Amino acid sequence: MRAIPVLTGPTASGKSALALKLAQEYPIEIVSADASLVYRGLDIGTDKPSLQERAAVPHHLIDIVDPDEPFSVAQYLERAEEAIAEVLRRGNIPLVVGGTGYYIRTLSEGLYEIPPRDAEVQRQLERDLEQRGLEALIAELQAASPQDARRAGRNPRRVVRALEVLRRTGIPPSRFPRRKPRFSYRKAVLWPAFEALKPRLLARTARHFEQGLVEEVRRLFERYPAQPIALSAIGYKELLGYLRGEWGLEEARRRIEHNTIAYARRQYTWFRKEPGDVSFLEALGEEAWPLLREWFSASR
Repeated sequence: MRAIPVLTGPTASGKSALALKLAQEYPIEIVSADASLVYRGLDIGTDKPSLQERAAVPHHLIDIVDPDEPFSVAQYLERAEEAIAEVLRRGNIPLVVGGTGYYIRTLSEGLYEIPPRDAEVQRQLERDLEQRGLEALIAELQAASPQDARRAGRNPRRVVRALEVLRRTGIPPSRFPRRKPRFSYRKAVLWPAFEALKPRLLARTARHFEQGLVEEVRRLFERYPAQPIALSAIGYKELLGYLRGEWGLEEARRRIEHNTIAYARRQYTWFRKEPGDVSFLEALGEEAWPLLREWFSASR
C-alpha cells in the first residue's frame, strides 16, 4: 500500500486552500487533523471549511462532537484510521490536512496504550485548571515526566489527559506500550519564513472579528456556561475573558494576536522534528502550489 499523504504546517500557511485546489485534480477526500474542527459550533475561530467547500470535497472528522463532550487523541486515531480505510475502499485518495502536530504524530508513530478516561479525575483536573492555571499543571507534569510535558506542550486538553493518567496510575503516558500505526505516511510541511507568515496571522485575527467571532463565542458561552476545555482554543478563551468582564475587547484582541503568533512558533518547533518521510515546502499559500503539486504527483 502506498503511503498516505499528509499536508501540514503552521496556522495560516494556506493548507486548506491548497488541499481544495489539489482535490480539483485528484479524487481526494480530506481527513482533518485539527483538534478544534471536531467540535460543532467552533466555526469562525477555527477557520472551519464552509458547507460549500465540504459539499465540493468530502471532509472527515469535522463537526463530530459537541464542545462539552470529551474527545481524546485515542478517539481521533480510531476515527481517522477508519476514515482513511473507508476512502481507500472507495478507490479515492485520503489526504490528511491540519496543523495539530500531536494528531499527525499519533497517526504516523502510533499511540501509547493508556487507560480510558476517568470522568471524575477529569473534572477535578478541569477545576484545577480553572483555579490554579495552566502553568501549575504543566509544572506538575514536567516534574513527573519532562517527555510527557514536551509532548503535551501548552495544549490544555493534552496536559489534563496526561495528568489524569499520571494521577490515577502513578505512571506517565510515555511509559505505557505504544500501538503500531495502521498505515504509513508521507508528509509535506509548509515551511515559510516566519516573518512572511506573521502578517497572515494578524490578518487572520482581523478577519475573524469581521466575520463575527465575538457573537460566536457569546452564543457558545450562553450554551456552555461551564466552559469546557474545547473553549480553551485560541480566540475563544480570550473572548470568554472579555465576556466575563476580566478585560476589554481590545485587550482580548491583543491576546488573540499574541497567542496566535506564539502558537505558530510552537508549530515550527514541533514540525522541525517531524519523524518519517517529510518534505519541507519553503513557501506560503498560493506560492507553495507548484511545490505541493510536484510533491503529491511524485507519489502517485
